[in-house]
Amino acid sequence: MAAGLNGREIRVAHVATIDMTVRVLLMPQLRALREAGYAVTAISAPGEFAEEIEAEGIAFLPWVNATRAWDPWSDLRAFAELGAILRRGGFDLVHTHNAKPGVMGRIAARIVGVPSVVNTIHGFDATRDDPLHKRVSFMGLEWMAAQFSDMELFQGRADLLRAKRLAMKSPSKRRFIGNGTDLIRFRPDAVGQRQRKGLRRDLGIPDQAPVVGMVGRLVAEKGYRELFAAAPEVRALVPEARFIVVGERDDAKADGITDVEMKRAEGDGITFLGWRADMPELFSTMDVFTLPSWREGVPRSAIEAAATGLPMVLSDIPGCRQVCRPGIDGFLVPARHPVALAGALRTLLADEDLRTRMGASARRHAEAYFDERDVVRRVLDVYDEVLRRKRIAR
Repeated sequence: MAAGLNGREIRVAHVATIDMTVRVLLMPQLRALREAGYAVTAISAPGEFAEEIEAEGIAFLPWVNATRAWDPWSDLRAFAELGAILRRGGFDLVHTHNAKPGVMGRIAARIVGVPSVVNTIHGFDATRDDPLHKRVSFMGLEWMAAQFSDMELFQGRADLLRAKRLAMKSPSKRRFIGNGTDLIRFRPDAVGQRQRKGLRRDLGIPDQAPVVGMVGRLVAEKGYRELFAAAPEVRALVPEARFIVVGERDDAKADGITDVEMKRAEGDGITFLGWRADMPELFSTMDVFTLPSWREGVPRSAIEAAATGLPMVLSDIPGCRQVCRPGIDGFLVPARHPVALAGALRTLLADEDLRTRMGASARRHAEAYFDERDVVRRVLDVYDEVLRRKRIAR
């Protein structure tokens, strides 16, 4: 039982941009905290997942002015609102996630007197390929915000090393927690052959057609335009190949994929499914998973694909390297390189034995390194350390 020195429940708040992040990515941590006796609250922009979050026994507070895009005036309103929410909440510990909530939340929590502040770096927004001014501004904000936290948690080893080089936090206040998924829910035998065939039939995919799947928001930086360019090249040699895309539109982003692009891609054998909750079932319909993203933390979708036993073609960027060992679990290709992407996909689609070997290896790798229970345990250990240091927990 997580109890304060006076015997009351310890109040913890997790702050994210949108409620989908809370529901899809953070819920295992929140459940574990609730089961450990913490009083848990989620704070994000309100949306369709708020009721599901509360049904899990997690309080939900809407952060109405939260947005993904950076805008000085709207961000000032969001910052003031978040500070008021945290002040009223009387939280013992605030845990922030994502770029903007991470910067705003760490500072606001400290200003209003929250005793303990923890932040998770899911992946730095600025990569080494970005212009210097963007790298300086984004990393400068991260460095500044880190001065307001008691502990910085890192999902990616490359991000941890980068923070170390920048002296973002002292070694005692940096922790690697990794990323993971439910290895029971996502496993190669989670879906039977009959159900798999039925779902393929519902999607209009012939039973014997090889399928490439991709999961992610419909924005250019996820590598969709590279996939769209690669698809006809793949089908020129493997004409029966099909592609399925799982992910919601994000029209608020300047690089959102347009209706015209989607219509053209559909003509090249790509089916868009929107956001879906039945991911184990959808992974079962795939033969190869791809994520040609330009930037990632440690991509959850690729971890889930690996756990399902799918060979992968991912971008050769830090977060993806943590999931896929090239030549063992799949292939890594240069970001923004549709020709290399098409070549790797063709290689896998043409060789069933290679797909089987790499898929089995990906599952073993997931079992060894991507069990979400290990991530949750590390987070709980950090809370125990931070709260005891502040003399809040017994």
